[in-house]
Order: sequence, then structure tokens, then C-alpha cells
Amino acid sequence: MSKNIVVGSRSSRLAVLQAKELMGQLRNAMPELELSLVKIKTQGDKDHKSPLIQIGGRGVFVKELEDALLGGEIDIAVHSLKDMPSQLAAGLEIAAVPVRRDPRDALVSGSRRTLAQLPPGARIGTGSQRRAVELQAFRPDLKICPLRGNVDTRVNKVRSGELDGIIVAAAALERMGWRDKATEYLPIEIFMPAACQGALGVEVRAGDGAAATVALVNDEASWQTTTAERAFLRTLGGGCRSAIAAIARVEDYDTLHIEGMVAGTLSRKVIRAKLSGLSQMPEQLGERLAQKMLDMGAGKLIEEALLSTNQ
Repeated sequence: MSKNIVVGSRSSRLAVLQAKELMGQLRNAMPELELSLVKIKTQGDKDHKSPLIQIGGRGVFVKELEDALLGGEIDIAVHSLKDMPSQLAAGLEIAAVPVRRDPRDALVSGSRRTLAQLPPGARIGTGSQRRAVELQAFRPDLKICPLRGNVDTRVNKVRSGELDGIIVAAAALERMGWRDKATEYLPIEIFMPAACQGALGVEVRAGDGAAATVALVNDEASWQTTTAERAFLRTLGGGCRSAIAAIARVEDYDTLHIEGMVAGTLSRKVIRAKLSGLSQMPEQLGERLAQKMLDMGAGKLIEEALLSTNQ
């Protein structure tokens, strides 16, 4: 096991908090460990205005960290797992998924009104195709406003009155110490979260000694649920242009349940499906659910999203 580890993180406040959370867990597991933190600006951090689909999708928060890993500048990279592409760069692997935080979405509204209570035409900010589709299905009278930027930047747009509300990951508010800013936590039955939302992914060079050290903080249930969700995404092949959601949970140690959603960004047609299987075979279960949904017509909805963003 490696006892000297350089940790790489995005430079945003939330990302640094996530990295420090992971470093604390590693120190608790191995007190003699020497850790240092390197902050790296990614393309997604440099460009806060362009839609993600225009500047590279999920990979815009990952590439510079992966380059630093492959170049030996850092030993591990800490990511929000939902930001990671479902296919990793060659020579890299996810060595651990620590205990997952709350996977739900949360509403932050300036008036402290819930989503159901907001007046018609209220301006709700989100940069997510998935959230936009789910919002319009629940409240078609709301005005969906494109939104980019760090969590603190987005929250400030509500505080300033520029927006009436925003939808953010509950885990982001929790890690920022801002649980009190959440007006409500949105039910998964209506707002199914992005695959791997609330989870951290710890990436290392394949076969590197740091992998064994990082594995000390791996949570088996979190690993299984996110592995299933990532396999679901990879098999569908939709990327960030599509409105895709997935959530898995482990029950009684050996049963894994996974539910998925794919929606058309133009037609607003929604397909949902679920499967259960052995928790020891999460990848196969995620792949099976994706194939089931492709058989139900999910591929056409994903193509619809790709066409709409290319117009």
C-alpha cells in the first residue's frame, strides 16, 4: 500500500470539500498516511456560461484530472461520480466509491415555496436536460432557465432574485453545509436523479499501489449501486445530451433493485422500467435494464435528444 498520496481535485469549493472529505476518510482508515491536495481547473470550471453539450459533455469536469493522473502529477483523482463519462480513459480505473450521500434533487426557492406552490411562470434554473424534462412534466407552466456555474454561483442567482428557484443535488447542499437552503427534497418517484448522483468516484492509475489504499474507504453497497447505474448509462449511450436517470438500491445485502428513466427532450415522452437481481452482479443488471428499455423504444428518445441539440 502507498503511504504518500497526492490527491487531485477540481478547484471549486464543493470539489475541494469533497476531496477533503475523502482525505479524512483515508486518514481514519490509515492514520500514518501522508496526503497532499492539488487543485486543478477543468474546462468546465473555466467556462461557466456555455451549455455542457457545447463544450464536451460530462468529460469537461474530468479530462484535466485524468491527464494529471496519467502524467504522474497526482496519485488519485476525486470526482463527483455523476460527472464521469461511463467509459474511462485507457489506463485508469475507479478504485473506490465511498458511502453515497442523498441521491435526490432539491429545490432552492427564494420565496421558500415548494415546487407545487410556486406561481405560474416562476423562473427555475437548471442546466440539466433531465431536470428540465422532469420539471416540465410536473409543472408545464414554469419557465425553465438555462443555468451553469458552481453551486454557490447558482444559489446566489436565487438570493439576488434573478431566478425564483433552482434545482440542485441534495448531496451538494449537504456537503456545502447548506441543508437549510433546501426548500424541499424532490421525491424520486417524480424526479428520478442522475445516475450516480450523491456519490464520489476515486480514480487511480490501473494497477497502481494507491488503488489498495483507496480501497480501504470503498463502500460495497455504494459501489454496487453506482456500478449498475454506470452500466445502464454506458449501454444506452445517451451522454449528457439526453434526459436519462437511474437509481439503484441494495436490499438485504444480496438483492439489487434498479430503476431507469429515458425521456424525449422534444416529444416529452417518458419511458420507465425497473429490474431486480443479485447485488454481486451489478454491471450485468444495469446492462439488462438498458437493453429492456431500448426494446421499449428508448433509443428513439435518445436519438431525438441528439437531433435537437444539433439543430
